[in-house]
Amino acid sequence: MTKALKASGFLGLAVMMAVGLHQFVILSGGSAVPPWMIGGHAHLGVLSILAIVMGFAVPALGVVGQLRTAVTGLFIAGQWGIPGIVWLGEGFGLTFLMPTGFLWGGALIASMLIMLYKTVTTEETGGGGRAGVAPADD
Repeated sequence: MTKALKASGFLGLAVMMAVGLHQFVILSGGSAVPPWMIGGHAHLGVLSILAIVMGFAVPALGVVGQLRTAVTGLFIAGQWGIPGIVWLGEGFGLTFLMPTGFLWGGALIASMLIMLYKTVTTEETGGGGRAGVAPADD
């Protein structure tokens, strides 16, 4: 499941970068970038970075079973749902989709609350680091 979070994060960053290039083309043509495009771009970028971080945080906190499935599914739904409704709702005039922002935002919040629960209920094992891993030789 953490592979899904990481993959969704990297895919989201690639899509966000493609949208950024499209915005550059618009600007270089002398036009202004629509605010809805900027908003979706920013949200997808931040949420995609967080998806990658979540891909590492979920196993680090020992989130397993149904909670792991819930965290993964809820986060990915919110990661794509929030910028998706901005682009579809505002950009393509499908404003009837805008109220679903509460659903996608709620999914993200629920995912974070599960992670909060695991954070406060998981015993720290100490050690302060990963055993058996050699430091990077840069």
